[in-house]
Amino acid sequence: MQLDIEFLHSRFNGLFELNLLKELGQVGTYMEIEEGHVLMRPGAYIRSVPIILSGSIKILRSDTDGREALLYYLGGMDSCAMSLTCCLNRRKSEITAVAEEKTKLISVPVEKVEEWVSKYSSWKQFVFATYQKRFDDLLGAIDQIAFRKLDERLLSLLQRKSKQCGCSVFTVTHEEIAGELATSREVISRLLKQLEKLGRVKLSRNKIELM
Repeated sequence: MQLDIEFLHSRFNGLFELNLLKELGQVGTYMEIEEGHVLMRPGAYIRSVPIILSGSIKILRSDTDGREALLYYLGGMDSCAMSLTCCLNRRKSEITAVAEEKTKLISVPVEKVEEWVSKYSSWKQFVFATYQKRFDDLLGAIDQIAFRKLDERLLSLLQRKSKQCGCSVFTVTHEEIAGELATSREVISRLLKQLEKLGRVKLSRNKIELM
């Protein structure tokens, strides 16, 4: 798909100045990815930074045993602070990025990320706002782990998934939830059954309805 100026204007109305939109149209790549598509893996060099147009991407952190924990979600008009950091510091990725649902995005080459920070004030503000938003997300994740019980964290995760997709029913396995919360599938299954008895969720095969 061609990134013409009308399309970019409709998507970034008032966010970026005209000259930046023109450059974005020249060097950006429009992508549509399916649910489950992996954009980034630990240890890989980051060649581009995504700007999400619609859909959602979850950012996961792995430990040395291969277990993953959810850090935050990316939604519309979001970008990934971890990707920006790795780009600006020429570091390898330390996270996994996976599409939570069908997602549309624009991929920006790494060499433009730093150049635009000094060239365009709107891009600089966008980068700083991205860092602040992700910092707030990480503080929230720390609060969840440090101060809330696992059943509260589970319900909070389901509420975030519901808000992210704009739906009350979503397809997800107990194994996937366990991975995001860094616990076992058996524990998640037990807690979900407890929440169902309390009338907070309704369970069916690989689907959860938030009541």
